[in-house]
Amino acid sequence: MTGNYRLSFDAADMQVDAIHAFLAQSYWAANIARAVVERAIAGSLCIGVFAPGGAQVGFARVVTDRATFAYLADVYVLDAHRGHGLAARMVTALHDHPDLQGLRRWMLATSDAHGLYAALGWTPVEDSAPFMQRHFPDVYRQA
Repeated sequence: MTGNYRLSFDAADMQVDAIHAFLAQSYWAANIARAVVERAIAGSLCIGVFAPGGAQVGFARVVTDRATFAYLADVYVLDAHRGHGLAARMVTALHDHPDLQGLRRWMLATSDAHGLYAALGWTPVEDSAPFMQRHFPDVYRQA
């Protein structure tokens, strides 16, 4: 892998403190509690990217029933490690994961990475009319 980075699906490899530190500052999960991150990791198929020396520098997870549907979430690579194709490698590894073959639909939401996902075969939802949501954008806001 480029620059000796290592990918892992092993839950024991996930560095929850590092993942939480990034997500708590992200635009999509600002102020998320560490306990919520732990539950999200436990309920998802996760992949991490690790720099030489073992530090976790990227993460992505899929919420899935492993039969029909997958939702890609929390994809990131730390700024200092961007430009090596690591996010694309993580997403491709998830696409190729044996438990995620034959799914009818994958979904994601992004504000700034449309080009990355388009290059990996993702397309905008053309007819959003069938899709609905319950959305609580302030759920992580601290009182």
